[in-house]
Amino acid sequence: MEIIKIIGIGFITLIITIILKQYRSEFAFMAVLIGGAIILFLSMDTLVGIIEFIKSLNNRYNSAFISVLLKITGISILTEYAVSICKDSGESSIANKIDLRGKNYCHFFVHSCDFDST
Repeated sequence: MEIIKIIGIGFITLIITIILKQYRSEFAFMAVLIGGAIILFLSMDTLVGIIEFIKSLNNRYNSAFISVLLKITGISILTEYAVSICKDSGESSIANKIDLRGKNYCHFFVHSCDFDST
């Protein structure tokens, strides 16, 4: 199962980060970034599948709705990844601001579309 690999990589990254923080704390952040990038890369197949499913719904539902749904999904994933990186590096105030802006951006997309016109 794919999730077992991702959990394993997460735990390995966690152990490496804990060890690096004791001896070379400047490399611990790089380990978190590399581990996160590997997990994100392994998750791409699933994310592509979800996006393809949403695109297939385009034939049955309003295309403006599907477009907004795809944009919000992408913004949410990128925002959550950035927030996690900031929190891991100890910058929770920056993480909170990124999170708030991501939510505002999604809210903007929903209210800027006219779903009834198409």
